[in-house]
Amino acid sequence: MMFRQRFFPSLILVFSVAVAQAQSDQPISKTIDLAFAGDIMLADTPGERIALGEDPFGDFAEVLRKVDLAIGNLECVVSTTGEPFDKPYVYRAHPRVLELVQKHLDVVCLANNHTGDFGHAAFLDQLQLLEQKKIQYVGGGRDCAHARKPLIIERNGMRVALLAYNDFKPRAFEAGPNWPGVAWAVDAQVTADIEAARTIHRADFVIPMLHWGWEYEPANDRQKQLAKLMIDAGADMIVGGHPHVTQEVEYYKGKLIVFSIGNFIFDGFDPGPSRIGWVLRTRIGKQQLVAWDTLVAKIDDRGLPLLQRDEPSPSGTTADQPIDSRCGMKDSPFK
Repeated sequence: MMFRQRFFPSLILVFSVAVAQAQSDQPISKTIDLAFAGDIMLADTPGERIALGEDPFGDFAEVLRKVDLAIGNLECVVSTTGEPFDKPYVYRAHPRVLELVQKHLDVVCLANNHTGDFGHAAFLDQLQLLEQKKIQYVGGGRDCAHARKPLIIERNGMRVALLAYNDFKPRAFEAGPNWPGVAWAVDAQVTADIEAARTIHRADFVIPMLHWGWEYEPANDRQKQLAKLMIDAGADMIVGGHPHVTQEVEYYKGKLIVFSIGNFIFDGFDPGPSRIGWVLRTRIGKQQLVAWDTLVAKIDDRGLPLLQRDEPSPSGTTADQPIDSRCGMKDSPFK
């Protein structure tokens, strides 16, 4: 996706901004727009629809295209190899799905409880396929150092650090010193990684993404404790997923926490909360969340998301203003 340049309409406005900056002593930076999609499972029915020529992302294509960076949680392994792990649900998608992932997303998160479903060989195959397609990924790697390394995105003079961790079993999917897997949410490691993103990697904005919580339930004490710990360590915003439902949205020390944005592309759920997800849009500056909102995705019988333009969902601007439930498409800064 090409980054869109933004220009001031007149020299008068440039001068006014410069004066305001001098008076406030606060740095004024350009902004970056990001979109976060929830759990994306491209096996089973969604995979079958892709094989028939459908695009599961289609109803949100314009939303994802208009931002500078589109990010989604890839809740399956993409490979044709490996043996299924002994667990209730395992998901393996055909590599053909990556054409559409590449078309609509800039970054995929691998830190979840399904990317290890078919073992190390399939996981390594997926990494190679993503790299061949030039799809950036975070939260997984060939060893634990690779899995925990922040993905640094540079746009418009800013450095954004993305980190991702899994906090839901099986822990057998965790990367080790010399074997592949996902980054695990060990508190001390997570806080060290956030601090390193700021000090070593010189990030202007740090966003940890967490796969956490109990399925079909509100945010629990573990999530709330870890969220505060991450913000205390220097995180600027936290985005979560996994429970198959949306969860609370709140601020802590002026930093936004979206505990779960729910499902995005996923079949197998009865009508109800598990068929409602959010696409979170954010506009950020250096260490500053400028504005944000959520768009509602209603998942149909095929497991595909449909944009609900008039459905209320959480939205807000800066941290000193309350979260409300306006429809994200009305009165939104994201045009």
